[in-house]
Amino acid sequence: MRCQFCGHPDSRVTDSREVESGIRRRRECRQCGVRFTTYERIQSTALMVSKQDNRREEFNREKLVNGIRKACAKRPIPSRTIEKMVEDIETELQHLGQGEVPSEIIGQMVMERLIAVDRVAYIRYASVYRDFQDIESFERVVKDLREDNTQLSLPQIGPGPTRRRRQRSTRPTPITRVEPETPNQNGHAEQSSQDAILEGDFLNHE
Repeated sequence: MRCQFCGHPDSRVTDSREVESGIRRRRECRQCGVRFTTYERIQSTALMVSKQDNRREEFNREKLVNGIRKACAKRPIPSRTIEKMVEDIETELQHLGQGEVPSEIIGQMVMERLIAVDRVAYIRYASVYRDFQDIESFERVVKDLREDNTQLSLPQIGPGPTRRRRQRSTRPTPITRVEPETPNQNGHAEQSSQDAILEGDFLNHE
């Protein structure tokens, strides 16, 4: 298998697994070492695609993949997501049971999937598919996206005002005890030994 990056004609298979539409193989180029994915599928009846200018051409899967990849360039979209998107479109086209489909149907299938994945990629693809001729056409698409986003979003209900709870003091409450005063020999009141102990405990807590 020729490497799609450096063009070297030889590569080795590092992994193979069955998928819904065939066999998926991971390959590594023997020249540059880059890894890429190939798919093997059973050749079905050729599907023809009718263009807007009345031309007809055979459905080209790689052309579809490349178009989506260009729209998704530099966006956080895994390559596996793109491959899955194309697989779903192929399956849907087969279920139509028609030998020929308009290109508009395929384009619509792509946009339905892109808008659910990345809106920037959707706008890029739509600008080419719809062939925007002026800035107003582009602005209408962006406006429609914003309106859809507004309709889908729910009003956010913020938390209500919080009541500050008065914190209780952890400091011990001093105990006031009234004892009769006993004058000493100098005529001064003498504090009882029990009051002195309580007062000492309170000061130690502070």
